[in-house]
Amino acid sequence: MEVRGPTPLPGDRRSFAVRVSLLFAAVCTSAGTYLPYLPVWLDWVGLNAREIAVIVALPMVVRVVATPAIAFAADRIGDHRRVLYLLAWGALAAALALGQCGSFWPILALSLLFAIGHSTMMPLTETVAMGGVRALGLDYGRMRLWGSVSFIAASFGGGWALDRFGPPAAIWLLAAAAFLTTLAAHGLPRPAAAAGQPAAIARRRIGLADAVALMRSRLFLTFLLAVGTVQAAHAAFYTFGTLHWAAQGLSKGWSGTLWAIGVTVEIGLMAFSGAVVRRIGAAELIVIGAAVSVVRWLAMGLDPPLMALIPLQTLHGVTYGATHIGAFYLITRAVPEAQAGTAQALYAAVTAGIFMGGATLLSGQLYASHGGRTYWAMAVVAVVGLGAALALRKHRLGGAYAAQGKLFQG
Repeated sequence: MEVRGPTPLPGDRRSFAVRVSLLFAAVCTSAGTYLPYLPVWLDWVGLNAREIAVIVALPMVVRVVATPAIAFAADRIGDHRRVLYLLAWGALAAALALGQCGSFWPILALSLLFAIGHSTMMPLTETVAMGGVRALGLDYGRMRLWGSVSFIAASFGGGWALDRFGPPAAIWLLAAAAFLTTLAAHGLPRPAAAAGQPAAIARRRIGLADAVALMRSRLFLTFLLAVGTVQAAHAAFYTFGTLHWAAQGLSKGWSGTLWAIGVTVEIGLMAFSGAVVRRIGAAELIVIGAAVSVVRWLAMGLDPPLMALIPLQTLHGVTYGATHIGAFYLITRAVPEAQAGTAQALYAAVTAGIFMGGATLLSGQLYASHGGRTYWAMAVVAVVGLGAALALRKHRLGGAYAAQGKLFQG
């Protein structure tokens, strides 16, 4: 007879949700500094466009191996908190050391260390949040949205700080965000207290066979192609968006505002993610994100003025937000619980590794000679994602959820 732990109290649920929300907020504060302003600091140090692209892209490629390996290790240890501590401290040490560097190779090495630690924390945090969704009945979007709120704050604050103190401030803002992340990681509850699940389930390990089974599934590979290319189409924007706006004459304050506008729409989607998925469907959200992505990057390639950039930035909440929400709920509902961690790791590694890394290197090659027209290449990448998303949609995934989570099995 299976023995379950004590039924979680409302206070337990609230405590779990608050602590995970704080970690999402801290990790996304780092992202809100790293994504828009690290390239500005790299440019100030004196690196060229191709060197900047390599520094941004290499961690994405390396994480294809690093993220699943670290996720598997965390599952085998049986305590994600311990691994999150190590990642947070490593990222903090790297950020502090970066402030002392001024040449390509040491910056590349330290940014790689920081990026691996920072980027691997997100799928592990997603896995912790998944435990709360499944065991405590929590709403994923309402925890995750605090990450989006903090991203906005970091974008505004970073733009103001760089306008006031100049590009050197970017690296110290990054170190401060890494410190907050370390504190939040130490504040996570113990897994056994949070889960309220049988010990056998709480300690279940992810093995290589789970990853192989998923990677043999044509439908899961189609899923990775769809979400991977739609997210990778953001590569030129993530790497050169702020620099290109500066070249167009926009202040860093306006750059931060434009970043924040997109994330505001994303917050709205996150706040009602459960209802949105029930009404529209997870696969359908990926299709919508892909279609809007094509339109967005075609328009961005025209170097639109500020008044056009404002409505275009609202589309970020769809191109990123809708796609991510759709992907999260597809994994939640279509992947067996024992494989959920593997699926999250593969989703993060392939999407932000192979696809985003390749698209970032491509944008680095193109931006040096074509500037804003690089966005048109990203539109082509989004077209590939749209085709894969439509193929995914043809399988009528809403009905397939009833098949006891075996949809993505090979």
